[in-house]
Amino acid sequence: MPPIKHFAPPSGVKSPPLSFAARTGDLLFISGIPGFDENGVLADGFEAQFGFVVANIKRVLDEAGATFRDLVKVNVLLTRASDVPVMNKLYAAAFGPAPYPARTTCVVVALPDPKMLIEIEGVAQLTGR
Repeated sequence: MPPIKHFAPPSGVKSPPLSFAARTGDLLFISGIPGFDENGVLADGFEAQFGFVVANIKRVLDEAGATFRDLVKVNVLLTRASDVPVMNKLYAAAFGPAPYPARTTCVVVALPDPKMLIEIEGVAQLTGR
């Protein structure tokens, strides 16, 4: 079995002790990604955080030689149920067109930072890469 490859957070980004992603075989496991900007600052507002979440996931996928089309499963964590309709609209634009990856959406009491409104994690298949 090939060794596991870990993808570190971008340099300069303050991060808890984790890899942004880990690859084993043809699978890439992407950690929960919050909506921080390129300086590690959490964006203000749900739509801004969602935009940075997508950009950060894209950065991880790019580094692995993958795209959003390679995602097979996504988990979305929200702190407010009222954001689900907006999230669905933004998600369709970012992850579409259909078919979309399988998805679970959960509304949680809190995320690690009280200002975090969304976090997305996923699994991508990297066959042939």
